Amino acid sequence: MKALPSDVTEYSRTARFAESSIPKALLDDHATKAGVWGRIVVESGELLLTFADSGEAIVLKPGEDGIVSPEERHCVQPVGAVAFHVEFCR
Repeated sequence: MKALPSDVTEYSRTARFAESSIPKALLDDHATKAGVWGRIVVESGELLLTFADSGEAIVLKPGEDGIVSPEERHCVQPVGAVAFHVEFCR
């Protein structure tokens, strides 16, 4: 699994989302901006992270963060009940 580069730091984070409150934009293919990394942090449950270009799909669980590179197209889907947030780093 990918890791954040050692020289990036968090500058923003989303609210906590549950399976019923995930914004539609996150459920559809989307990407971070140039120079912005995303860290998807699952607090409870499971979340499916799919990368659009490679088709790679990873089930994220607490303690297993999903790392999204700048401008990398991806989407998420809940796997049952889930709570998570996204941290943005640069």
